[in-house]
Amino acid sequence: MAGIIGRKVGMTSVFDAEGRNIPCTVIEAGPCVVTQVRTPEKDGYSALQLGFAEKKEKNTTKALLGHFAKANTTPKRCLIEFKDWDKTYQLGDVISLGDLFEGVEWVDIQGVSKGKGFQGVVKRHGFAGVGEVTHGQHNRQRAPGSVGASSYPSRVFPGLRMAGQTGGNKVTVSNLRVIRIIPESNLLLVKGSIPGAKGSYVIINK
Repeated sequence: MAGIIGRKVGMTSVFDAEGRNIPCTVIEAGPCVVTQVRTPEKDGYSALQLGFAEKKEKNTTKALLGHFAKANTTPKRCLIEFKDWDKTYQLGDVISLGDLFEGVEWVDIQGVSKGKGFQGVVKRHGFAGVGEVTHGQHNRQRAPGSVGASSYPSRVFPGLRMAGQTGGNKVTVSNLRVIRIIPESNLLLVKGSIPGAKGSYVIINK
């Protein structure tokens, strides 16, 4: 699926023709450089590897420096593969936002959600906790409660909702409406929120 790499800038709001205030997420999308072309003859599948965001040479390994030198480009911080392109690109081609998303009304955006660390069941799964705080309950307001039976099955079933690591997951939001495209600034405005913190990288698919 054809797509582009972007960076989440933040949120704002714009007014439409009817005067309604629409909350939007601003994404710096592209330009991306084709750093590798996958072919069925050589790799077993067809795809394009795109590079986005500049990276210092001193922080890049020699193997990657040679990889970027083949594409005649500077080192990139983020490398993502995209499959099933309807157009043919060559190594070193630059793909911009205006070329790819002109006239597109809906997009899917994938990112990594904000990490929240180790959290309890109230924050992680929305448990209500113990409400009867005046009837002999001591420090049990946010406790998970019983997690398993005694003699049978004498174990806890896998997948039980318990405390644990929260956030930091790959999340895809489908069918976000494109509000505005600003090709000269490589900015894409979509309605609503997308996963990740400000400055995090996202993948935008048609």
